[in-house]
Amino acid sequence: MTPDSFKIRNARMDDVRAIYALLQFFAGRNLLLGRSLSSLYDHLRDFKVAVAGEDPQQVLGVCSLHICWENLAEIRSLAIAESYQGRGIGRALVERCLAEARDFGISRVFTLTYQPGFFKKLQFLPVDKSELPHKVWSDCINCPMFPDCNEEALIWDKEKV
Repeated sequence: MTPDSFKIRNARMDDVRAIYALLQFFAGRNLLLGRSLSSLYDHLRDFKVAVAGEDPQQVLGVCSLHICWENLAEIRSLAIAESYQGRGIGRALVERCLAEARDFGISRVFTLTYQPGFFKKLQFLPVDKSELPHKVWSDCINCPMFPDCNEEALIWDKEKV
């Protein structure tokens, strides 16, 4: 799949059911934290989707940039449909979210992930979870893996890339 085969855009109301299904698929495998439909509607502005070039209604992937604090945001809910993984969609979604963070004047973006190698290729560096704000952990309470989570924390710092 070439970059012309998919397009990254802001999520829309008519994408919510597809986003929900994609996130639930991976949440069911304990690979990410699922989101309720209510939460998706509440935070729709945070989400970017990758859609097929030939069918702009087909959601291939999703990613969210959640602003946490004055100079800190989180990449969350990154999921790519299994049949489209390894084609640059995840990278494109994360890069779009990082560009948006820069537009907001945010220079630090972290993620909690089971795929640290993917994020390290995008210049994220390991960080101790204790350095992340307490507010972050409010999501962790809802995770079936809590408190025995083995996700890795990584951070992208504009000043260090």
